[in-house]
Amino acid sequence: MRILTRDLKNQIGHQVTMQGWLHKKRLLGGLTFINLRDRGGVVQAVIDNKDEVEKLRGMQIGSIIELKGKVVEEPRAPGGAELHEVSVEVLVPVTDESPIEIDKPLSHKSENLDTLFDYRPIGLRNLNETKIFKIRAEILKSIREYLAENDFTEINTPKIVAGAAEGGAEVFKLDYFGQEATLAQSPQLYKQMMVGVFERVFEIGPAFRAELSATTRHVSEVTMLDVEIGFINNQEDILKFLEGLIYSVLTDIYDKHSDDLKKLGAPELKLKENFPRYSMAEIHEMFSKATGKDVSNEIDLTPEEEKWICEYAKKHDGCEAVFATGLPASKMKFYHMKGDNDTALSADLLFRGVEISTAPQREHRLDVLLEQMKEAGIDPSAPGFAAYVSAFRHGLPAHGGFGLGIDRLCEKVINLANVKEAILFPRDINRLNP
Repeated sequence: MRILTRDLKNQIGHQVTMQGWLHKKRLLGGLTFINLRDRGGVVQAVIDNKDEVEKLRGMQIGSIIELKGKVVEEPRAPGGAELHEVSVEVLVPVTDESPIEIDKPLSHKSENLDTLFDYRPIGLRNLNETKIFKIRAEILKSIREYLAENDFTEINTPKIVAGAAEGGAEVFKLDYFGQEATLAQSPQLYKQMMVGVFERVFEIGPAFRAELSATTRHVSEVTMLDVEIGFINNQEDILKFLEGLIYSVLTDIYDKHSDDLKKLGAPELKLKENFPRYSMAEIHEMFSKATGKDVSNEIDLTPEEEKWICEYAKKHDGCEAVFATGLPASKMKFYHMKGDNDTALSADLLFRGVEISTAPQREHRLDVLLEQMKEAGIDPSAPGFAAYVSAFRHGLPAHGGFGLGIDRLCEKVINLANVKEAILFPRDINRLNP
């Protein structure tokens, strides 16, 4: 029976069979030390039989091997145990030299990212690279568990649509059997319609943005968490729910994966159950006063302001997640509800210097919604919007929700420098492969 590396410590003194990839090999004083990697980690094996060593001649990193041997306790070895009296069988030989040395730390400097992504299927076998995506998977698991506990239904919505939910021209267009279609920018219209069915819904899936941006925070295909909640009292219900979700998920991840996060260079988490809140107008004023830079003409927060207010909140409020409230009405989407003083009932959630979510209350009053659609240049009877409007005609309660960028959240949790590093196979304006 095959034993995984993570279970080896429980097999001290026993003979075991292991299968995995040849991860590393080295000679030391007449002995050959090799590392075998499987989905549980790595194990060290000590081979002193020349006939067994000979089986590995010409075998490169990545060869799939089977090892049989006795488990011996060794505190200095990975996992605290290693294999002795080893016999080797090569199951799948690899003779091509690896283009990346996966047994050593891989460079994430900006000038090396193209190499990192070009050889992604091989580089991800590096243990630190694997940790990034193990943690990402755990973040998604924790999100789903929290939403399930709060009575949400997971939905899956179309990614080929007849209209652009977000408006604007930043969409990927395609020919759909003679009709013009676009790749979905978000499941916005669909999740609102489903409030009329399930009350509370969420989706984790891809969204497509044709933004001509070559930055550390933009990609063309993103993974989004989209949440919508019906029968809310006001926008405060949305902010409190988002706050609770983020607090639960991040404290859970830092509790369960503290060792891996430390190895990846993630900073200590500073978070409170109640996130500090500052209006965008306040942030403009505070930033200008602190830095001497004039941002009085800015409508939204600049990237520099986002970074500054997160550092300010971390220092003064003991919390590195912060809400920026009071989005100017000129920046609101047609489905947002207007607030007082020419603002929208919407807030951005910033974490470690970047916006990760926007959380508005929706406009559920049909007459107001139709007027806002017309003001935005949208025909409510157009194919991409007719079903959406129909859901309101037949009864949608007061509701609101948020979209949260999974890629950005993972990037900031792990302390990566570029959102692309948190994506298995990133897509941007220059990359379509692998």
